[in-house]
Amino acid sequence: MRITDTSDLWYKNAVFYCLDVERFLDSDSDGVGDFAGLAQRIDYLTQVGVTCLWLMPFYPTPGKDDGYDVADFYGVDERLGTHGDVVEVIRTAKDRGMRVIIDLIVNHTSDQHPWFQQARQSTDNPYRDYYVWRSDEPPDTSDKVVFPDQEDSIWTKDDATGEWYLHHFYSHQPDLNIANPEVQDAIAKVMGFWLQLGVDGFRIDAVPFFLNDLGMSQREKEDFSEPHKYLRALRRFLHRRSGDGILLGEVNVPYEDQVEFFGRDEGDELSMMFDFVGMQAMYLSLARQDARPLAAALRDRPVSRINPDSQYATFVRNHDELTLDKLSDDERQEVFDAFGPEPEMQLYGRGLKRRLPPMLDGDPRRLKLVYSLLFALPGSPVLFYGEEIGMGEKLDLSGRMAVRTPMQWTSETNAGFSGAEPDKLVAPLVDGAFGPEHVNVVDARRDPDSLYAHITTLAQRYRECPELGWGEFELLDQPHTAVLAHRSSWDEVAMVLLHNLGAEAVTVPLTLPEDASALLVDLLNGGDCTVDERGRVEMALEGFGFRWMRVQHPGERRLP
Repeated sequence: MRITDTSDLWYKNAVFYCLDVERFLDSDSDGVGDFAGLAQRIDYLTQVGVTCLWLMPFYPTPGKDDGYDVADFYGVDERLGTHGDVVEVIRTAKDRGMRVIIDLIVNHTSDQHPWFQQARQSTDNPYRDYYVWRSDEPPDTSDKVVFPDQEDSIWTKDDATGEWYLHHFYSHQPDLNIANPEVQDAIAKVMGFWLQLGVDGFRIDAVPFFLNDLGMSQREKEDFSEPHKYLRALRRFLHRRSGDGILLGEVNVPYEDQVEFFGRDEGDELSMMFDFVGMQAMYLSLARQDARPLAAALRDRPVSRINPDSQYATFVRNHDELTLDKLSDDERQEVFDAFGPEPEMQLYGRGLKRRLPPMLDGDPRRLKLVYSLLFALPGSPVLFYGEEIGMGEKLDLSGRMAVRTPMQWTSETNAGFSGAEPDKLVAPLVDGAFGPEHVNVVDARRDPDSLYAHITTLAQRYRECPELGWGEFELLDQPHTAVLAHRSSWDEVAMVLLHNLGAEAVTVPLTLPEDASALLVDLLNGGDCTVDERGRVEMALEGFGFRWMRVQHPGERRLP
């Protein structure tokens, strides 16, 4: 077993946990979560099994896009604490063996950022070229807006200079001109600053948007003719400052286009990439109770064309809308019909503003099945805060904010999140069947059958089995369309994993490369089964059941 590889490339079998500091725990009863509160909960995250903490933006901000409208890349929102508080969180996390990555927003700034405030002073201001401008009236770009309910163009006229500036997202978030070497240097300095304070890498927001040349001058297009050179430069800079630092990219593009963002077989661009395609296929499979869409997506992953050090990040839910944009119209409607039939549950016509437990009507069998899939599929699992206890959403909040509600610690007032008056909270609490009276950390930790107990067990088993994060993935032939059966092998170790997405119990016949000396040990439920002399074995699965079977050979020293 290559111990040096597993320790150096730590992200290959890490358990990531994304949280919004202002919604996690309020230490001073002002209604806003803060770094001092987060520091008090690092031990809790350790108990969950988290090995890498991903912090959503905590920079100073006007607050128009939940922190993604950054007004100072070097600062800390004063409501959340100080640089000293950030360092204390990082130090505490590292003391518990946990790494920390933070959001890096390269695509845009807030329109209140000093760079943009300078840029709009005049057309010859030194900061003018930090952004993308045009002097002539732009054509109709309503089909290119990311938030069609909020914007009708990706160009907005600045009254101060009479020119239009580019913004792929909101009009208060002008796009940076990444072709400008001064902007590239400025972003590198930001990375260097936070690396010096101890972070282990960055989740890079909206990667495909800042690697395009829309609106650039002809000279800039020529200078930026190979945009992926910039991504490679960021990776080189990162590794000069932090040899094992990572870049985790938000790249929602088809598989054939993802190869370039990984840096092909050189692996010199993004370290990791979210598997948006696989996530959307999983929801289609869940809606149909048919594993074939998910199996097809996993089969299509371009793993043979990327460096083996590269890694996919698997996820059930992220902090944005649950996008279904890579499904066909008919497929998307199937998922809507199954999990979000009401218009208020849908967003932008392409996704859902829901968390998983309400989508599955709180069915513990299906919830546990999905999270077993999350940890069993090839890649590194990413949890969104509150997933481990089964939090729901608040549909009357607009857009993506529906899933960004305060963490539910207890059944007490304000869910134990804050001592402030309820109307002072940074966001309202979830109510109803998934509110804190029914779903909270304290109750979940006391219940051996809770989703929390299940996820902590999965995290522990995942960490014990490097073949899950590192291994070669192989789909196994079997006759049941509802069943996903796969094998993960790495060096001389292997696991067989089965998931029944259907309600009916089945018996799954498999033919494995192992001989009759092999024993299949159930890592979740105990017990074992043997392989016959022809490598055949049959395994029973309940409706919505799953099994993690470790292939154990005589004399093997790993603990079963």
